[in-house]
Amino acid sequence: MAINILMPALSPTMTEGKLAKWHVKVGDTVKAGQVMCEIETDKATMEVEAVDEGRIGQLVVPEGTEAVKVNAVIAILLEEGEKSVPAGAPTAAPPPAAAIAAAVVAPAPKAAATAAPAPQPAAAPSGARVFASPLAKRIAADKGLDLSRIKGSGPGGRIVKADVEQVKPGAAPAAAPVPKAAPAFTPQPVFAALGDTRVPHTSIRKVIARRMLESKQTVPHFYLTVDFEIDALLTARAAINEVARKKDAKVSVNDMVIKACAKALRDHPECNASWTEDEMIEYGAVDISVAVATDRGLITPIIRNADIKGAAQISIEMKDLAGRAKSGKLKLEEFQGGGFTISNLGMFGVRDFGAIINTPQAMILAVGAGEERVVVRKGEMVIRNIMSCTLAVDHRVVDGALGAQFLQTLKAYIEQPAAMLV
Repeated sequence: MAINILMPALSPTMTEGKLAKWHVKVGDTVKAGQVMCEIETDKATMEVEAVDEGRIGQLVVPEGTEAVKVNAVIAILLEEGEKSVPAGAPTAAPPPAAAIAAAVVAPAPKAAATAAPAPQPAAAPSGARVFASPLAKRIAADKGLDLSRIKGSGPGGRIVKADVEQVKPGAAPAAAPVPKAAPAFTPQPVFAALGDTRVPHTSIRKVIARRMLESKQTVPHFYLTVDFEIDALLTARAAINEVARKKDAKVSVNDMVIKACAKALRDHPECNASWTEDEMIEYGAVDISVAVATDRGLITPIIRNADIKGAAQISIEMKDLAGRAKSGKLKLEEFQGGGFTISNLGMFGVRDFGAIINTPQAMILAVGAGEERVVVRKGEMVIRNIMSCTLAVDHRVVDGALGAQFLQTLKAYIEQPAAMLV
C-alpha cells in the first residue's frame, strides 16, 4: 500500500514551512535514514530523512514551494510490488515558478466601473446616508423635518425642494443627531512601481517579524547603558590567544563577553529567568544565546553551560555554531532555549544601540564597538579603550536596581578579567 510522506513539524512553533530542496526524484529507491529533502522551518533549514523503505512514486510538492502546511502530503512512497500511484492520491502541485510567471504576465484587473446609484427606498433607515439637494436640506432644517423619513422624487431617489415643501411641519420630526464613530486606522497598501523589486519573505523572516513585534508590544522594556574600560581585557585576550593557538582557537572580545555575562548570571540567578503568568522560572543552567546574522535572517545559537567553560572552548563552539547557522545546518536543540542573549554590532563600528528582548528571556546585552576615548582619571585626561554596552531588561522579571547590580558585576569581570578565573 502506498505511503503518504507528510510535511513534518520540525519545531514546536512550526505550522508551515518551505520545501527548499528534494534530494530524490520519482523512481528512486529510498531506505530508512536516507535524506529525502530539505525543509526551511521558522528557525533554520533542516534535512528530513526517510522513515520507511520504498520507491518514490510521486513528488506532490515541488521544491521551492512556500507555506506548505504541517501534515500536508509532500510525496508518495510505493511499497514493493506497487507500480503506480493509486487512484485518488494527492496530485502534484504546479511548480512555484509557473505560478509566479502567471502572476507576472496576467494583466492587473481593471477598476470596476462606478455603478449607477440604486433607487432610494421610500424612507432611508435612521443613520443611513440621505441624498438631498442643498436647498432641500436648508428648508428641512428650517421646518424641523427629518430628511430620512421623506421620500425623494428626484433622480435616483434624491430629495428635492418640492418633496420637502409638501411635508407639513411636525409630520416628520427631526431625529437627534447620531454621533459618528471615528474611522478605524487602515494601513495604506504599498504598491510596487516600475523598477522596484519584490523579495518574498522567508519563513525565518516572518517569524523574526512576528516575535520582535510581540516582544515590543507585550514586554515592558527598559534600558541601562554602561561604559566598560577594556584595556585589561585586550591584554588578557592576547595572552590567552598565545596559549589557545595550540588548540587552533582564536579568542575574540565577544567570546570573553560571553564568558563574563555567564559568570555574572551565575552570581545573579534571579536575572537568569523568564516571566510566566503564574510564576517566575529561574534557570539552573547558564545558557547564552548569541545573535548571528545570516542571509535568511537573525538566528541565536546557544553556548550551553557557558559559566563553566573556558574562553578557548567558547571560541571553538561559537565558530562552529555560527558557521552552521549561516548554512542552515543547526540542530533544533542548538538554537532553541537559552536564558540570556548577546547581540554584538561592534564589528560594524556601531558605538551603542538598544536591542529587542529575545522572549521569553528577560535580558539582552547590546555590545558596541571598542574604541579609544579620552577619559579623566585622578584629575588627568588619559586615553582608554572604551566599550559601551546597553542592557535591555524585562521589567516584570528584573527591576532597575537589580539590572544595575548585574551590570556592576559584569563590569568587574570585564575590567578585571582575572576575576573570571577565580
